[in-house]
Amino acid sequence: MNHFLDIHKTDADDLRNMIDAAKLIKEAREGMGAGEKDADAPLAGKMVALVFEKPSTRTRVSFDVGARQLGAETMLLSGAEMQLGHGETIADTARVLSRYVDMIMIRTFEENTLLEMAENATVPVINGLTNASHPCQIMADVMTYEEHRGKIGGSKVVWTGDGNNVCASFLHAAGQFGFDFTFTGPETLDPTADAVGFAREKGSSVKIERDAMTAVDGADLVVTDTWLSMHDPQSARERRHNQLRPYQVNATLMAAARKDALFMHCLPAHRGEEVTSEIMDGPQSVIFDEAENRLHAQKAIMRWCMGL
Repeated sequence: MNHFLDIHKTDADDLRNMIDAAKLIKEAREGMGAGEKDADAPLAGKMVALVFEKPSTRTRVSFDVGARQLGAETMLLSGAEMQLGHGETIADTARVLSRYVDMIMIRTFEENTLLEMAENATVPVINGLTNASHPCQIMADVMTYEEHRGKIGGSKVVWTGDGNNVCASFLHAAGQFGFDFTFTGPETLDPTADAVGFAREKGSSVKIERDAMTAVDGADLVVTDTWLSMHDPQSARERRHNQLRPYQVNATLMAAARKDALFMHCLPAHRGEEVTSEIMDGPQSVIFDEAENRLHAQKAIMRWCMGL
C-alpha cells in the first residue's frame, strides 16, 4: 500500500514510473469512449471514496471518471457530509472509512488533515489538494510538457504571480525531475522557503527574479495561476491585483521567452487577469491538454497506490 501525499515525499523513480505509465494509459484508451473501462480494469470490485472539503471541477470529474475506467466504483463525500475534525476526529474518520473503502482521495484545506488521514487509514490516501500543495496537478503538467517537448529534465520553468500551493508542488517536481525553476512575483507572495530549499538540495537551480521580462528570458515553459486563491477572502482582491498586475502573462511577456515556449495554467482561469485570452487560446497554450492529463496521471497514481 502506498500513500500519494506529496511529490517531495515520493521516490523520484516512482514518480518517473507513474509519468511513463500515464502515457501508456492514455495511448491505450485512444478511440475508446469515456464510459468504457480499461482493458484490464485493475480496480474491478474496489470502492474509492472521494472526499471534498473544497469544491472542485477537474479534481472531482477526473478522479471519478478515472476510478470508473479502472473498474472501481466511487463514493462522493462533501465536507458538509463528513464534518471532518468537528463531530468526529479525522483519525477516527480515517479508521472508519478504511473499513468501508479501498482507497481515499481527499481535497482539503489544512495539510494536517491530509497527514492525519493518511497516518490513521489502512488504505491508500491520495492528496487531491491542500493549501500547501497540489501534487496531482503537477504530475499532469510534467506529463503534458513531455508529450510536447520530451523529457523535462534540464528545462527552464518560470512561474509568474503568486507562489501558492501549486507553485510549491512545481518546486518539488523541479527537485525530483531535475529541471530549473524561476519564480517571478512580489516578495510578499514568494513561494515557501521549504519548497525552494527542497529543489535546491536536490540540485535544481532556483531563482527569484522580480522583473517578469528578465525572468522569462530563455524559458521553456511559463506557468501561472489565479491571483486570488480559493481560500482567500474577497477583500484581498484589489490588493492582490495591484501587486500582481506586472506579472500578467500576455503576448509581450511570452515573446520574451523561447519561441517554442509552452504556456500552462491549472484552471480555472480568470481571463484578462493573470493571463490574456490571446495566450490561453494561442498556439503556445497547452492548458486543455493539462486538464485532460489529470485523468491519465491520476489513474497512474491510483494504480501505484494499489501496487498495480
